[in-house]
Amino acid sequence: MRRLLTLLVVALTICTTALAQPSRSKWAADMYEAKHKMIVEELGLTPTQQKQFMPLYEQMEREIYQTNSEARALAAEVEKKRNPSDRDYEVAANALSNTRVREGEIEAKYYDKFAKILTKKQLFQLKQAEAKFTRQMLSKGKKNNRK
Repeated sequence: MRRLLTLLVVALTICTTALAQPSRSKWAADMYEAKHKMIVEELGLTPTQQKQFMPLYEQMEREIYQTNSEARALAAEVEKKRNPSDRDYEVAANALSNTRVREGEIEAKYYDKFAKILTKKQLFQLKQAEAKFTRQMLSKGKKNNRK
């Protein structure tokens, strides 16, 4: 489960990074739309639930992206340095290692908010839908790489 979450975060990171690139922004927007559509369908959200849930879900995704972005920025700084110190390596490695912890904290914070909108079954299905989307994106990526 943790591995699937990590893969999802990687997919989201790629999507968000693509948003910053004009040539790929349409693709990234389409990917987010597809993911959100899948979540709505897989969970069977009512229009009311969808209206309440999706803005929170998008906010959670932004927070997770920000956490990953900050860690990647630290790592990039170390890579750019001519002679990084052990302290530089330590700070960057710590930030990269703690991204999963921070992601878990962010998810836990939003879980409580989601629980006020979604049923217990839908909360369970959310993780399954995210994992399913990640598997589909990875599968599509593998197919595209074979061509």
